[in-house]
Amino acid sequence: MNIKTLEDLFIHALSDVYSAEKQITRALPKMARAATDPELVTAFQAHLEQTHGQIERIDKLVEATPNVKIKRMKCLAMEGLVEEGQEIIDEVEKGPVRDAGLIAAAQKVEHYEIATYGTLCALAELLKYSEGKALLAETLKEEKDTDIKLSKLATMKVNIAG
Repeated sequence: MNIKTLEDLFIHALSDVYSAEKQITRALPKMARAATDPELVTAFQAHLEQTHGQIERIDKLVEATPNVKIKRMKCLAMEGLVEEGQEIIDEVEKGPVRDAGLIAAAQKVEHYEIATYGTLCALAELLKYSEGKALLAETLKEEKDTDIKLSKLATMKVNIAG
């Protein structure tokens, strides 16, 4: 993609995170099946539902914002993060240590999303996409909340069991 303007950069980042969210919808069910801690399973299932809502928000942003269209692309960063999660599933025996690894992998995903949605919010503000910024800020808050929940689950339960 030829990026020459802030709007081009916004569209590129939005398209990238759209691909990332789609990849996450395929990874989260695998992570939920691989986890043993019931709270972790529930957290992954809840995040899957949340991710579907985040995709819908991106679709809504595109509909509401003239000149913004999603480009077909693959988020290579998310592809790598998903692959790391799959390695944990493949290489670590089912139990508390795998659960700790799955939380770590999920938090890497959350941190990537937090960085991306933070950037998108800043760009949306500069571009005066007020409705888009509000939609992106809602997703950013969800990503931060999920990261906090995963940290609490790790430090108060899963890591202690490992």
